[in-house]
Amino acid sequence: MTRREQLGQVFRFALVGGVNTGTFFGIYLLLHPWMPYFAAYSLAFVLAMIGSFFMNTYFTYRTRPTWKKFLLFPLTNVTNYVIQSAGLYALVTWAGMDTRIAPLVAAIVAIPFTFLLSRRILVPGARRAAGPEERQGQARTSSTV
Repeated sequence: MTRREQLGQVFRFALVGGVNTGTFFGIYLLLHPWMPYFAAYSLAFVLAMIGSFFMNTYFTYRTRPTWKKFLLFPLTNVTNYVIQSAGLYALVTWAGMDTRIAPLVAAIVAIPFTFLLSRRILVPGARRAAGPEERQGQARTSSTV
């Protein structure tokens, strides 16, 4: 994969993240009058995650969805939450960052980790940006679940 293709994936990933955030918030606002706020939050989160899965498979990574990928995809959200939470705590507690800014910084720091994990789950045989010499002789795997 060329550097340009990788940058394209990162750009599409960020775009999907923005659309997904807006989708989540819109669903939450629609559901909130009809159910308790936490139920609305949870349902909006699950629906947005499902939408994110399909947007990332078709648009970001241009791969086909499978049940295996679908079942593994929530790991990206768990990873994102853990990294953001740890980052938020560290930025506020140890670095003394303002609590209004720290969540944004923590979210930005989490993006590369979430990108790499989602790529690993959604793109069969995805590897770190290894050169052709490193990949030569390595067997490629495919997921046909």
